[in-house]
Amino acid sequence: MKNNKQTLYSQGLSWFTLFSTSGTLICCALPIILVTLGLGATVASLTSTLPFLIVLSKHKLWVFVFSGVMLTVSGWVIYRSNQSCPVDPQQAKICISAKIWNKRIYWLSVIIWSIGFIAAFVALPVRMALGI
Repeated sequence: MKNNKQTLYSQGLSWFTLFSTSGTLICCALPIILVTLGLGATVASLTSTLPFLIVLSKHKLWVFVFSGVMLTVSGWVIYRSNQSCPVDPQQAKICISAKIWNKRIYWLSVIIWSIGFIAAFVALPVRMALGI
């Protein structure tokens, strides 16, 4: 029973991490990418329709810190060494499948977070330095 709870906890944490890292993409990367592509009117429309994007953008450092901490905790839960699956073949199959999906979701979250980080903190200063 303990392994089932650990698997559910790990899976839930992975989904929460994916949700929090997607917030970094929506708040910070999406507007920068749209403006870079010349779609400034789309960004204006988005911010008037979804005003919470402005709040997230103003506090993007905290958004990235929170999601980075979530990624770290999720990575620790997924890759810690004391994990085992039940002996029962059917439960073991489910456990292994859940572990595989947790790792996939985790790495998708890392990729999303990295794209958001590059767009929010690296792309604009590089673009300004190059005079583009």
